[in-house]
Amino acid sequence: MATHQIILKSVEFEVFGRVQGVFFRKNTIEKAKALGLVGWVRNHCVRKSVQGCAQGQIEPLEELKEWLTKVGSPNSRISSCDFNNEKEISVLEFKDFTRYKTCST
Repeated sequence: MATHQIILKSVEFEVFGRVQGVFFRKNTIEKAKALGLVGWVRNHCVRKSVQGCAQGQIEPLEELKEWLTKVGSPNSRISSCDFNNEKEISVLEFKDFTRYKTCST
């Protein structure tokens, strides 16, 4: 009998372009939750970007990465998206996908 091990991954992201003031964080949370992912998202006020961390199973995580790179919120204009510290994890570090209200400096 074959056992299927669930592989979890974590990835940090930063999205550049017209991504502030266009409900990018709100839409990111909705997309991530719909995919069953956990993590966080916030504005980076100095760089005018959106940063975050997403965790979950590989396939939904790849779908979120595609969305962050090519789709975003309806009024956003994504110029680029950087992904960092992508790694396998043994357990999820977050319980939900949340928004930080303070800006990163």
